[in-house]
Amino acid sequence: MMPDPLQILYQDEFIIAIDKPSGLLVHKSAISQDETFVLQRLRDQLHRYIYPVHRLDRPTSGVLLFALDQDSARAICSQFTENRIAKHYRALVRGWPEESGEIDHPVRPQRATIARPAQSIFTRLGITEQPWPSGAHSTSRYALVAVRPLTGRRHQLRLHLRHIAHPIIGDTMYGDSRHNQRFREVFGLNRLFLHCAEVRLNHPRTGEYLRISAPLPETLDGILKDLRLEEKGIAFQDLSG
Repeated sequence: MMPDPLQILYQDEFIIAIDKPSGLLVHKSAISQDETFVLQRLRDQLHRYIYPVHRLDRPTSGVLLFALDQDSARAICSQFTENRIAKHYRALVRGWPEESGEIDHPVRPQRATIARPAQSIFTRLGITEQPWPSGAHSTSRYALVAVRPLTGRRHQLRLHLRHIAHPIIGDTMYGDSRHNQRFREVFGLNRLFLHCAEVRLNHPRTGEYLRISAPLPETLDGILKDLRLEEKGIAFQDLSG
């Protein structure tokens, strides 16, 4: 049985952006036995060679870019290297973080040998308090945040939000297992609540400023509505760039 086609968000003769589903690796990895990954599926779907220019973690969904020729790939990679591409994410986290802030803290993902400098900025979009006990507290607090990595480290946002004591819901590697279990039981959430909602870049050939967005998946959007944290469209005015 053939898998459903990957949803294309933007395409021209030089680049393509898709809405990556949660649960798929971008490309084959020596540390995974997965036989299905985004790169090969998209190549099969387009019947042509494509060039990966950035990645999203397996459990993360949202905007994922590819180039359609080597020159475009080099130009996009240069923008990433020079931090001229802005990736904006939505995350549901435990607790109520400050209204906005910057996280400047080295990160060392699992299996990495050294920590690398990393910076992220965030703004709080909404808060909720639920009548579920949490440790010594009689209720549980959660917040929807918009967060943007200023550097491109592996697992950066997941590690940074944990560093400020607000881990992402559904993060089985760096998160809070009690709250993850609660969301599995109440909402059937079996994925990381992290979504790349928008990518902003200059077109690699024309220089045109592009803003490519991906709507929140129905599963995540439904949870926000149940929590009365309804998605009100992409609004990242406080995350410059």
